[in-house]
Order: sequence, then structure tokens, then C-alpha cells
Amino acid sequence: MLVLLPPSEGKAASGRGAPLRPESLSLPGLAAARAAVLDELVELCAADEEKAREVLGLSEGLRGEIAKNVELRTAGTRPAGEIYTGVLYDALDLASLDAAARRRAGRSLLVFSGLWGAVRVGDRIPSYRCSMGVKLPGLGALGAYWRGPMAQVLPEAAGDGLVLDLRSSAYTAAWKPKGEVAQRTASVRVLHSQTVDGVEKRSVVSHFNKATKGRLVRDLLVAGARPKGPAELVETLRELGYVVEAEAPARAGRAWSLDVVVTEIH
Repeated sequence: MLVLLPPSEGKAASGRGAPLRPESLSLPGLAAARAAVLDELVELCAADEEKAREVLGLSEGLRGEIAKNVELRTAGTRPAGEIYTGVLYDALDLASLDAAARRRAGRSLLVFSGLWGAVRVGDRIPSYRCSMGVKLPGLGALGAYWRGPMAQVLPEAAGDGLVLDLRSSAYTAAWKPKGEVAQRTASVRVLHSQTVDGVEKRSVVSHFNKATKGRLVRDLLVAGARPKGPAELVETLRELGYVVEAEAPARAGRAWSLDVVVTEIH
């Protein structure tokens, strides 16, 4: 099973470990593309702070993130699973998993990134600021930039098992499973159901959407679940207590759509 996750906008501080070793990152086929983004990002942030703030879409209060990017090559590193914070990662709570579940996380979780393309949670990276929606002057929109490299690397990373896609729309732009891989891909949406005057109403709630996805991944890891495809994933999630509505693709080469329906927001 390969689980595709979005990163978090906010990140923990860089660690005290050794500086970045790009060659140590997973998915070595992305190395050249990573180097190009890293070079341009560092150069942009070192040369013109105001332009960098504009390109990165940072408020005045986040100006300090630019200095962080300048030091990407020399800053200490931490496992990506510790760098990424926020609602989804708080709910996932990798640090509290037992050893077996952590090993499963290391094998199956892939975090998409505007800077790195995608990394595994055990890859050591520094803290940074560069979302997939950024448009770097020399490389253009990163979502489009990453499509070529991802198309070469991700199908192999997906192997022959289930692909569970929990990414937000900005990060789906970088890679869309196609063909046979798409047929074993399940994209998940979380809906909040509430009854108003006897009528059920459903809505997408961003904060709770992320928290539920984090808990869902955690539950799969703890259970040691290994669903082979979307239909088996639906059964597994229902066994774990989730209310799931599934929609098989209308034609071959398309991903499944799964709605996880919740009645409480927390």
C-alpha cells in the first residue's frame, strides 16, 4: 500500500542533525529535479528578500521563512515525519506508534512537496517554505514542473498494490495516477453529515477533513491492514468503524472515489 499525503504549511524547526544529503533521499529518480528547485529557491531567497516573499506568497509576519530557505544546504535535518506538523500529522501522531506500525509508515507513507517532489517520512530534511502552488521565476509553477519527473518515478514506487490518495488539490497537480495504477487508486474525501429540520446535509470541513485523514491512516497502520485494492480498502475501513461510501470508476483507467462520512467534528 502506498499512501499519498500532502505536507503541512507550518513545519517544525530544523533539527541538530547533519545537514541535508540529497543523495540519501528516497526516490532517487527525482534527484535532478530536486536540485534544480533547491538551487533556484536558495538563490531567490538569498538575492532579494522582498521578491522572495512575493513569490512564496508570505505575509509580512512570515518574512523569517525566507532566511530559513537561504540556509537549506547547511541547516540541520530531521525525519520528514517530524518536520511536517499541523492537523493531519497531529492526528497521525507517528511518534506514538509502536515499532511495527512505524516500520509500516516508513514503507508506505509518501509526502508530496513543492521543494522535494515527494519524500518518505524517514527521509531527513531541513525545515523549509515552498508550497506546490509556488511559481518560481526560472522553473514556473511547481505543480506543472513536477509532472514529468513524477510520471517517471511514481508508477514504480506504487508497485502493484493499493494507492491511497489523501492529497489536497494543489498536490494532485504534480502526479495523477493513470492506466493500471489508477484502477487501484482510491481518492478519499471526508464529509460531515448533520440533520437539520429532518433533512440530512453534508459538507466538507477543511480542518476536520485533515484530522480524519490522519486518524484513518493511523488506524490502518496500527491494524497492519494490507488491502490489495480499493474494494478491499472499503471493507477494511468499515471493519475499523468508518462509514464509507464508494464509487467505482465509470470506465477503466480511472481512480475510485471514496467518501468517509462523519457526524462529529473534533
